Amino acid sequence: MERTEAKSIVEAILFTMGESVDLNKMAEVLELEKKETRSIVEELMREYEEQNRGIRIIELDGAYQMCTRGDAYEYLIRIAKAPRKYTLTDTVLETLSIIAYKQPVTRVEVERIRGVSCEHQINKLLEYDLITELGRLDAPGRPILFGTTEQFLRSFGVKSLEDLPQLSAEQVEDFRMQAEEEAQIKLDI
Repeated sequence: MERTEAKSIVEAILFTMGESVDLNKMAEVLELEKKETRSIVEELMREYEEQNRGIRIIELDGAYQMCTRGDAYEYLIRIAKAPRKYTLTDTVLETLSIIAYKQPVTRVEVERIRGVSCEHQINKLLEYDLITELGRLDAPGRPILFGTTEQFLRSFGVKSLEDLPQLSAEQVEDFRMQAEEEAQIKLDI
């Protein structure tokens, strides 16, 4: 293995692991001598320092770890504390509404109401911490039950689920008719 390729692999290992990696383990994976592996890591360490890079490699009791430079912490804290911004598409918002009003609810129940697959939308809502897994339904396959989170309440400015707007029977009927019309349009296409 060429030295350039070995350096690239060491860098990838340290970046991906995120924690310290024992020198012996790296040497074993690279199929190189321990001395050669140490030389490669130390060369990377020098390059990062000479180029004043935002990351560096540190040694911890015979292991190495990639981390950020100390003088970058102030900026990392700023970005970490920045409020998360996310966009809720109509389909994600529709899925969230169903979960909010029907919880605890399974993905299959949400899909039955929407009439389409909701796996992507549910994954987005989980990622945004607007919904969470509440447990499992005591039924065949033990499907996951979903419900809203405190982040959902904060995001929509409500104290509890009881504060969610209630739909009148007339609104429910309008929504049912719209859904039937949309379903009919899709069938005609």
